[in-house]
Amino acid sequence: MRILLFALGGVFVVVGAVFFLQGVGVIGGSFMSGESAWAVIGAAGILIGGWLIRAGVRWEPAAPLDESE
Repeated sequence: MRILLFALGGVFVVVGAVFFLQGVGVIGGSFMSGESAWAVIGAAGILIGGWLIRAGVRWEPAAPLDESE
């Protein structure tokens, strides 16, 4: 589960960064370039990705069940 959270978080951060940079006009050549809505969507993606990565760091597996009781 931890690896899944890291991978998903990494994808969100990378895609969010591309969206953000296109939205603010740093990356050109797309219908998204210079549109502030994409910058906001990208920033949200970066935040969600950061949250997922943080959740992966803090993830602790459940304690195994002791069936001897």
